[in-house]
Amino acid sequence: MFTTLSPTQQVARAVSDFRMGQPVRLAGMENTYVLSVEALFPDQLALIKRTAASMSLAITSRRAQVLRVPSYDGDMSRIKLDPTTIAFGTLQAVANPALDLETPMKGPFQSLRGGDPAAHRTGIALCKLAHLLPTALVVTFEGDQADQVLQQGHLWVLADQVEQFAAAPIAFGEVSAARVPLALADQGRVHVFRSSPAGEEHYAIEVGRPDRHAPVLSRLHSACFTGDVLGSLKCDCGPQLRAALSQMGTEGSGVLLYLNQEGRGIGLANKMRAYSLQDQGFDTVEANHRLGFEDDERDFRVGADILKQMGFSKTRLMTNNPAKVDRMQSCGLEVTERVPLRVGETAQNEAYLATKAAKSGHIF
Repeated sequence: MFTTLSPTQQVARAVSDFRMGQPVRLAGMENTYVLSVEALFPDQLALIKRTAASMSLAITSRRAQVLRVPSYDGDMSRIKLDPTTIAFGTLQAVANPALDLETPMKGPFQSLRGGDPAAHRTGIALCKLAHLLPTALVVTFEGDQADQVLQQGHLWVLADQVEQFAAAPIAFGEVSAARVPLALADQGRVHVFRSSPAGEEHYAIEVGRPDRHAPVLSRLHSACFTGDVLGSLKCDCGPQLRAALSQMGTEGSGVLLYLNQEGRGIGLANKMRAYSLQDQGFDTVEANHRLGFEDDERDFRVGADILKQMGFSKTRLMTNNPAKVDRMQSCGLEVTERVPLRVGETAQNEAYLATKAAKSGHIF
């Protein structure tokens, strides 16, 4: 029934299958499959509708609030679907807030209550891990109908494995390192860390030779393609990155962690969707909620794990976000000082920074 993969490898494989639009079969749940709505194909849906015994949709409570759908499961809503009438366009409109203006009249929706929501919760978790819109299709079949429609060979995964994978910190190991002189800190060395099951990579830029017994000047910097690479004026990420490296260069030592958690952990594609919603008048937090995400989906345990692997137990943390300080300390790192980064304010990001201060507790 199961492959020879370890539980973490099985979930990592399921995430990959989800991104490709492949269904994932849930072990222990009779003929139950979950699929990403964003990655669903029209022909695929047509085949499923012909033989599905039941179909339902899982959306987060954030998206449910936007669509005025009751949430009986706390963190999400389960919407009953009629296989004979549900249309591909309707599923896409529920999942993607970019279509809200084009299809303002959705529903009526019938929310499910009672029963086991594990399959639906698993589908949303896989969507988030794959950086897809957090809307999942849950399908059950009778007998061997699934094999006839979806073909054999689909990955089996336990719902509990996905839940544990999403909740537990992933261990990272250093795979390579080399000296890289930087314009702002010529004594630079780049360390590459990779997680064994999922293959995700994060980077530690070590400036000089920081004393492992003293608090290290550090910054947890989430990847920002638009700000770091393109010089976007919508955020303060690029200036913060350069200011942090400059200060480390001036002081002669430090560690900048460049974490691949784009868009506060929702991925670049969803970040661009959030930007589009901001152009419609929503602030950065409201945009995330309309997409179905929380304010911040990042996992700060990654940074703490890497710093500890590098031999540090204390840090002077460069951040305007007190939540980072709290999370580092909860992960066993002593934060001896919060070092502010007051740079990068522009006319274009003034409202963005004000929202982060008012709704996310940032200090400027």
